Amino acid sequence: MYNKRTKVALVYDFDGTLSPGNMQEYGFIQALDKSPEEFWGKSNSISEEQEMNGILAYMKIMIDEARSAGISLKRESFVEFGRNIELYPGVREWFALVNTYGAERGVKVEHYIISSGLVEMIEGSPIGGEFKKIFASAFLYNDKGNAVWPAVAVDFTTKTQFLFKITKGIMDIADNRRVNESVPDEDKPVPFSNMIYVGDGTTDIPCMKIVKMFGGNAIAVYNNDNKKAYAHQLLSEDRVNFIASTDYTANGEMFALVRAIIDKVKAESDYNKLKNRELVD
Repeated sequence: MYNKRTKVALVYDFDGTLSPGNMQEYGFIQALDKSPEEFWGKSNSISEEQEMNGILAYMKIMIDEARSAGISLKRESFVEFGRNIELYPGVREWFALVNTYGAERGVKVEHYIISSGLVEMIEGSPIGGEFKKIFASAFLYNDKGNAVWPAVAVDFTTKTQFLFKITKGIMDIADNRRVNESVPDEDKPVPFSNMIYVGDGTTDIPCMKIVKMFGGNAIAVYNNDNKKAYAHQLLSEDRVNFIASTDYTANGEMFALVRAIIDKVKAESDYNKLKNRELVD
C-alpha cells in the first residue's frame, strides 16, 4: 500500500502569488492602447450590470477590445504576451530549488497552477514549463485559430474542483466523472495531507480552506503591508497554516516553510510504511 515514492503537490495561484500583477497587464492591455484601470473598469461594469461571472466578463472584453483594435487573438498571441509577465524575486529558480530539496529526501515534488488567468499566457511565461498541469481559464478557437468564446472560466468556487482532480491524478480538465468517484486516501497519487496550496487573495480562500481541512497546508503570501495585514487576518481566522512574503529565494521564509512541510510529509510517510509493515507481519 505504501510502496510508492512519496509525492508532494505544490499548488499555486498565479496573479499576485507568483507574479505581482494581473497577467493581462503585461502587454495585452497596452496593445489595446488602454490603461489597466480602463480595461478592468469596463469589465467590472459589465459584470455588475449584467450580473455576469467576472471571469467571463473579462474574457468577453478581451475578445471585443482585441477585435476593435485589430489585434490577433490566436493561441500563439497569448503565449507571446505571456513572455512579458513579471515574476517575484526567486520564482524562476524556485522550482529547481524545491525539486532538488525534495529529491534529496526521497520526495517527488510536483507543481500545479490553479488560476483565473489564461492557460496560454501562463504557458508562455518564463516558468510555463515548470508545471505538471496548468488548470486555468481558456478560450475556444475557431478553424482559423482565433479566440471566439470562453471554453473554461475558473473563478474562486470552481478552483476547488481542480484540487480534487490533482489528489486523484486526473489531468483532463473536462473529466467530470472520475473526479466524483470515491477513492481511498491510500490509493490517491497525492493525498490532501501531501498538498501545499499557495495563494494571496480572497479568490484563494475556498482552496485554502479545503486543503487545510483535509490535513494539508495552506500558505498566504504578501508583497506589501496591506497584503500582509490581510494574510494575518486569514491566519487569525484559521483559513491558512502559514503566511510568508513573496520572496522565493533560497534564503526566503517561503523556502524554509516548504522545506519543513516536505520533511513532515516524508516523516509521516515513513511512519505509515513502518506501521503497515507491522500490521502485515
